Amino acid sequence: MSTVAGGKQMTADRSQGQRTYERLRDLIVDWELPPGEHLSEVRMSRELGVSRTPLREALHRLDREGLVRITAGRGAVVSEIAMQDVVHLFQMREAVEPYAARLCARRPRREVFTELATAFAGQRADLGGTGPGDDYRRYTELTFALDEAVADAARNPYVVEALRGLRGHLQRLRLLARRRPERMLQTVGEHVAICTAIADGDETAAADATATHIANSLQNILSVLAEDTGVGASVDLHALTSRG
Repeated sequence: MSTVAGGKQMTADRSQGQRTYERLRDLIVDWELPPGEHLSEVRMSRELGVSRTPLREALHRLDREGLVRITAGRGAVVSEIAMQDVVHLFQMREAVEPYAARLCARRPRREVFTELATAFAGQRADLGGTGPGDDYRRYTELTFALDEAVADAARNPYVVEALRGLRGHLQRLRLLARRRPERMLQTVGEHVAICTAIADGDETAAADATATHIANSLQNILSVLAEDTGVGASVDLHALTSRG
């Protein structure tokens, strides 16, 4: 095989591996592959239409991100969502996101956050009902847009890397939040407050609004998980966080 042909093959292999990774990641964060699902290489190769090499590369990449667990004897399994893991994830959010909001508030051009505040405020009517008119898709798009706006405006590659490392886990957890419409409406107000503070250039208000959103989101997620496991709706957040 010529050098040129070999280079093209390597590029094609990397491209197939990236597509396989993205497809698997989407299936996991959208709960189409739920926590605990065994990812048989034979079955997944057939369903995704790829060979085992790019599939294994994708699984190992997802294992490094914590969305998949690979163990000897059992193979790859979609990671379970344990309460303590959620606490650890949100502790990382507490360390990174309020500071990222401060960085955004320092930037001279913040018009995108004014636009996002208006767009989030418009979601109150869409998410306030109980019928099929509830527009979760649009709300999800806005949360992704806010994630990207913060990553872009922070302009700190280390902060951005940390934020993006959290994203897949947060996408899975956001789907749990939909089970409580009252919490969804609350998050709209919290996102409006975050975007407005950044747009106003108020670093302290931006960090405080972000910290409030994180704390409320953590309590909600833990309560949902507690109900699922039969622990009860009330969660002792202090006891969980004190265990580290």
